[in-house]
Amino acid sequence: MALALTTVGVVRNLRSHANRGQSSGAPSGLHWAEPETPQALVQDMKRFADAGVDLLVIDGGDGTVREVLSALPAAYGDRPPVLAVLASGKTNVLALDLGAGRGWTLAEVLRRAATDAPSLKSRAPLEVSWTDQPPVRGFILGLGAFARATQMSKAVHRMGAYHSLSVALTLAGAALGTLFDNKASPWRRGIEATVAVDGAAQPVGQRFVLIVTALKRLPFGLKPFGPPREGMKVLDVEAPPRGLLSALPVVLAGRGDGWLAARGYRRALADRLDLRVDEPIVIDGEVFPGGAISVRLGAPLRFLVP
Repeated sequence: MALALTTVGVVRNLRSHANRGQSSGAPSGLHWAEPETPQALVQDMKRFADAGVDLLVIDGGDGTVREVLSALPAAYGDRPPVLAVLASGKTNVLALDLGAGRGWTLAEVLRRAATDAPSLKSRAPLEVSWTDQPPVRGFILGLGAFARATQMSKAVHRMGAYHSLSVALTLAGAALGTLFDNKASPWRRGIEATVAVDGAAQPVGQRFVLIVTALKRLPFGLKPFGPPREGMKVLDVEAPPRGLLSALPVVLAGRGDGWLAARGYRRALADRLDLRVDEPIVIDGEVFPGGAISVRLGAPLRFLVP
């Protein structure tokens, strides 16, 4: 069935890696926004909705995607526009999952949108809720070693490594930091967290890492959550991690569920996740406070893809 995408809006993050030093301003015929604050972004989304924007192009990295998706419900309710993501950030895991690499430019998006049957993919984001602050929508949530590795990624970026290489070097650094630190190190000691998957309480104790994602594929064919599949995937690893040197290649290859579970490495496909953690968490590269946290899979969104 043909899908007419006739009114295009662009949200551009001028601070995103690929956009720095680029001229600002809207090309003719497009609705354009370069918001400086989350409040300005919400107003721009409402302006786009009032103008009938049915294709929203997100020109930025994973953090920009997170902010736009979080602002969409207030503007569009339960009828969001089709989205397109330009890989302009330091990390662009959603764009990579969608197959939208650096050649996926605004000009190419507009060309594909004008065809009779543009290609679309569906992805449902995570909806992360606290009791005392607005919810956030994103695609990767993590705590423990994941949060530490995210902080390491800032140094990786300073070395000039971005996109898939940044993800790979960050994961490698986290693994090496754990393998060669002493047993009392923060990497191996983990953090205290209470976890329930679909209402079922998980074993109590320290967590080395807990990662939740709504992505289907990760860079370099990594499969820490098992084979690529739809839904909310969970990887929950006890601290200190047992046999990490032998377990790590099995985890990343997506194999060995039974063998791994016996050693405190648990995978799950879940409808909801409930956490209680006092340490900060990370959502799509940004640090957020801990607390009582609920994670659900949101309604699917449609993405225009190459």
